[in-house]
Amino acid sequence: MAGTLALGEKIAEILLPTPKLVVLRGEVGAGKTTLIKGIAASLGAATEEDVTSPTFTLVHEYTGPKVKVYHLDLYRLETERELATLGVDEMVSEENALMLVEWGERFESIVSRMDAEIAMEHGEGDERGLMVRWG
Repeated sequence: MAGTLALGEKIAEILLPTPKLVVLRGEVGAGKTTLIKGIAASLGAATEEDVTSPTFTLVHEYTGPKVKVYHLDLYRLETERELATLGVDEMVSEENALMLVEWGERFESIVSRMDAEIAMEHGEGDERGLMVRWG
């Protein structure tokens, strides 16, 4: 977990300036939320302990001095219509917003707007594979 948090801190450096929409891909338990903990903490938007998975609330918002981090988990959504009710258009248009979207690859409206994609996969034991792709 410490390695994933540290990676989040490093990735945060390349996600500025905002606004940005980043899709995080990976199986359940791959470390997506842990990575987001590192990103949000590095940007001063939340402590690692404050960042939790928004599986049931769908969106968590963390506000820092320079950036607002939106953490979305779309696992439970099935249609673009359900997604539209979350206010994604408003979030993505905010000047200092960083949207970190788990399971966003399931929705064309998210994929068409993404600035970057982070793919994570399980390795052996505590190892994780991570790939960052822009555009």
